[in-house]
Amino acid sequence: MKNQYKKPDWVPRVEKAKNILVVGASGGLGSSLVNLLIQGSECVIGAHGSSKNGNWQNERVMLIQKTLSKEKDCLSLIDDFLAKAKQIDALVVLAGAINYSGHWLDIPEESWKKEIEINMNIPFYLARYAMKIMIKQKSGGKIVLSGTESSLHGGSEISFPYAIAKRGTECMVQGLAREGAKNNILVNGVRLGYFKSGFHQRWHKKTEKEMEDRKNLVPLKRGGDPEEAAAIITYLLSE
Repeated sequence: MKNQYKKPDWVPRVEKAKNILVVGASGGLGSSLVNLLIQGSECVIGAHGSSKNGNWQNERVMLIQKTLSKEKDCLSLIDDFLAKAKQIDALVVLAGAINYSGHWLDIPEESWKKEIEINMNIPFYLARYAMKIMIKQKSGGKIVLSGTESSLHGGSEISFPYAIAKRGTECMVQGLAREGAKNNILVNGVRLGYFKSGFHQRWHKKTEKEMEDRKNLVPLKRGGDPEEAAAIITYLLSE
């Protein structure tokens, strides 16, 4: 029998009146998370995208478009959200990219720096600033960062820098969690494997045939549905 994702007859939810910033909301996983939050929670959502935004027709969703390449961009993004929401109760960072498509043996210095910047430094700048604000608010909070299963086996010839950065992010989660606990700020990470989020097609230029071959390497013979990951993240944002 073919294993397929079956949508449950319930929707995960977070506590009412929470202000949640989702960085990378225009991707497959990010948009699924925003959709679940809209359905299940009476919260305010900051939906960030670097080049495009989702088409959410909902008064509780704030669309924020900003390219993140330096620390000042991250601080500005959170400040933009605070200017409208007045408080930040949760931060979810799902932004990530693989810009260099060649073998890591040939990656130029600038390309290497760019891969590390977007996949490890940017999440750090965002999480650190959000934590400082949450501490000042004295309201506690939630921070969720994203990792990857490929960080456990060193990535591929193309995803090697990405995997290294995400392994660093996993270390970051542990350190941030230890620091945040004393101020009731809970920090978690999600280590995702093969998901049908569009990531592989967008950054690896994978064909349908290659996606089918990749799917068959999974014991369940299917990739994860973005809504499955979104439900886990929503649980981590709940009380």
